[in-house]
Amino acid sequence: MTNWLPDLQASDGPLYVRIADQIEQAISTGALASGSKLPPQRNLAYDIGVTIGTVSRAYTMVRERGLVSGEVGRGTYVLGSKEDADPAAMDPVSARLVGTRAANAPPGKLRFDTTAATDVGQSTAITDILTDICREQANEIASYTRNFPLQWLEAGRRWLRRDDWQPAIESIVPTLGAHAAVIAAVSVITAPGDRIVFEHVTYSQVSRGTALIGRQTVLVESDAHGVIPEDFERVCVQQHPKLAFLMSSGQNPTLAIMPEDRRRAIAAIARRHNVFLIEDNLYGGTIDAGIPLLAEIAPDRTFLVGGLSKSVAAGVRGGWIACPPHLAQRVRIAHKMVSGGLPYLLAELGARLVLSGMADAIRAKVSAEVEAREAHAREILAGLDFNSHPRVPFLWLKLPDPWLSGTFRQAAFAEDILIDDEDEFKAGRSEKTFYRVRIGLSSPENRADVAAGLLRLRSLIAHGPTGYDSPA
Repeated sequence: MTNWLPDLQASDGPLYVRIADQIEQAISTGALASGSKLPPQRNLAYDIGVTIGTVSRAYTMVRERGLVSGEVGRGTYVLGSKEDADPAAMDPVSARLVGTRAANAPPGKLRFDTTAATDVGQSTAITDILTDICREQANEIASYTRNFPLQWLEAGRRWLRRDDWQPAIESIVPTLGAHAAVIAAVSVITAPGDRIVFEHVTYSQVSRGTALIGRQTVLVESDAHGVIPEDFERVCVQQHPKLAFLMSSGQNPTLAIMPEDRRRAIAAIARRHNVFLIEDNLYGGTIDAGIPLLAEIAPDRTFLVGGLSKSVAAGVRGGWIACPPHLAQRVRIAHKMVSGGLPYLLAELGARLVLSGMADAIRAKVSAEVEAREAHAREILAGLDFNSHPRVPFLWLKLPDPWLSGTFRQAAFAEDILIDDEDEFKAGRSEKTFYRVRIGLSSPENRADVAAGLLRLRSLIAHGPTGYDSPA
């Protein structure tokens, strides 16, 4: 959220018109950048000494001019100036689906807003495997994928297994990444109008995706150990959800790891109220928590999702979902309907990476690099309040007073650093304020760039908002 304020002495006329005109001018000059969040109406009204109704009329006017988008509980965001070349930047629906990130990442910025697998030279191995596939499977590549070879299922079973447990091979469906797997499961278990449970902050692109296909979001309380069973029970009793989306280990963005007793409590509540669970284990797959998965505790109602994006290579789009009994075929069909189908080349590539052992080798290198970068972060940010884990490529930083999440995000942008504010992870109309930002560590090219970026953020925090020059 920006700390921009209008200059009401710069023009004449009704106050709400002057405020609207000032917003439009700031957008046209770039003082209010595309994607930035306007101050809450109550705050702005207080700061400039007008009524909330005046500010509300001004915000309505700039929304009608196509300059901003707004949603209750999430705020009002700049869509861009009238000269923007990207038509999606002027589309309020597109802006809402994108979240707080720009639709196209600005060039020349240090990217702490992504957690894709770190580049550890995996392209060499991928090139070799792709070459072999193209040489050996020319007919398959030229056609549509109509058969799912057993090795694709075996690769999924191996990638999703933990310790002595592994899913049944007949439960596996290869998918075009983890996100597509989740949406396919949602499509099978729910219908338009059904409710899905999310934590207040989570991987919110799933909640946006499910809203796009007509599902409703209900929020459940969580703490440092994940979803609170008592509140999950309350939600199940009051809202009658069909499904809950959970990240039991390495929760994004809080990094919470749910203890075993809580997992068993959640599973028991889900069984009692006939609620299915989606367990996103993308980050949990890199954590040796020694705790049974929800899919192991409640295989009759848990969809376990995993993939290669965070630990091997995001561009491969390799993913798998282990389904409850008798639902794999439905999920496979739903996945084809919602994604357009699984490309043979990518499915075969993902399977060969896993079955050859290459995926495990790359994951080990990526994990070692993430661990080194996380150690840098711990050293540079020492004394600040943040959650991190040596095997997870991001941290959840608590901002000291008086920083606000959106203001700090905008200040970091001015320092040529892209980070995510807390609103990026809000699954619905949450009034909770965390005063936190997520900082991804995996995307910068090397550790030196990570350290330099973190030092700039540390300096920004130290100087406080008063040291951040507002573009107004």
